[in-house]
Amino acid sequence: MKEASYQKDLIESLKDPCEASAYLNAAIEEGDRPVFLLALRNVTEANGGMTALAAKTSLSRESLYRMLSKRGNPEFKSLNVVLQAMGLRLAIEPEKHESHHEQHILHWCLSRNR
Repeated sequence: MKEASYQKDLIESLKDPCEASAYLNAAIEEGDRPVFLLALRNVTEANGGMTALAAKTSLSRESLYRMLSKRGNPEFKSLNVVLQAMGLRLAIEPEKHESHHEQHILHWCLSRNR
């Protein structure tokens, strides 16, 4: 029962595009395609499900189910269409690096714990 409540709360929170984008970015950072596809299925559910998504895109429900399945391998174009239909987009950003000051503080903290 607790798991169903968690899933319901998750889906509710993913209705917010900012929450959905953070959730999908975290899934991408895992580097595991099935994890990302599960996250994308959850965001799809938050946006009305496969039927609603199919109505917003040129993709059939069957294609969406196949594309977002555990074994799915969506093409870039299809992924872009799906994300745009949910008010999201793909973006490439430079990797975040710590500033010299942050590195110094981290080094100092680590050396104090030795």
